[in-house]
Amino acid sequence: MSRNNDGWEPRTRLGRKVQDGDVTSMDEALATGLPLKEPEIVDQLLGSLDDEVLDINMVQRMTDSGRRVKFRCVCAIGNRDGYLGYAEARDDQVGGAIQKAIEVAKLNIIKVDRGSGSWEDSAGGVNSLTRTATGKAGSVTVEIRPAPQGLGLAAAETVRNILELAGVQDAWTSSDGNTRTTVNLAKATFNALTNASQARTPDRARRVQREAGEGAQ
Repeated sequence: MSRNNDGWEPRTRLGRKVQDGDVTSMDEALATGLPLKEPEIVDQLLGSLDDEVLDINMVQRMTDSGRRVKFRCVCAIGNRDGYLGYAEARDDQVGGAIQKAIEVAKLNIIKVDRGSGSWEDSAGGVNSLTRTATGKAGSVTVEIRPAPQGLGLAAAETVRNILELAGVQDAWTSSDGNTRTTVNLAKATFNALTNASQARTPDRARRVQREAGEGAQ
């Protein structure tokens, strides 16, 4: 399902495939193993996505010209139906940091391995995950476990927001480490879902690694 994006001139091989109609879905784009380097590709194949600003912090650093202040934004995006992206970005202005984070998150888009992995559910559903997923960032480790339909999301707010954007409706979660650090908690959650996605199709993961060397052009 592609959408017009007037004025977009693709700069990469994958972008040209999308514009020419050779790649018509996000599944196909990810399966090519080609680097995703243009946010317009996601705009074309998925349309508008919901976004959630998970954290905004002011960061300061000293330069030769004095103290410099920037804003760091942590953001997740998703279509609430299996696709999720995550990113952090910095800018002199809050609005600029948010926009940058959204654009970078599009380049980090993954397909979440949804399923009905709980023994209490019948096979074939997509309400939860197919298996337990674990991710780590800094001192924080997040574990996401399949749950039966109707349980909902037993998760902290940050983790719940990310799972909702991914379209996961039921899950048990646990976390260890300094979970008050939102950026690490969010990144660990995204890493858990990424790990589960890669484990789902190890043959595709190997193909991605092999073909990524072809470059963007």
